[in-house]
Amino acid sequence: MEKKDIVTFWKTEAEDSKRVAWHLFEKKDFSYALFFGHLAIEKIIKAIYVKNIGVNIPRSHNLPRLAKVAGIIVPEEIIPALIRITGFNIESRYPDYKKKFRDKCTSQFTKNELEKIDKVFIWLKSILS
Repeated sequence: MEKKDIVTFWKTEAEDSKRVAWHLFEKKDFSYALFFGHLAIEKIIKAIYVKNIGVNIPRSHNLPRLAKVAGIIVPEEIIPALIRITGFNIESRYPDYKKKFRDKCTSQFTKNELEKIDKVFIWLKSILS
């Protein structure tokens, strides 16, 4: 596969994850909606990584760290969002965090967070273009 095809693969995967996040929100599966929101951001960053750096993508889920190694200059106001979104991966994945996280994931909380994810996604996608 050529580099541009790998970028397209990660971009498509990112867009699919974002679509699934909103689908899960509609089905009231709020914690997993945020987990897929995290996946969308992670995958679009990985697309940028391939474009900027190369095809050997780091196996990390830490969004600020991935953005840095991808060569993305992240504005100060975006860094807290990346940190927060990274938490959705951890809190959704590990059993000891799940119950507490699910209790926090009301419809309004999840909608607000998905809207923030969408804004970060749009910004990252603009970097990819």
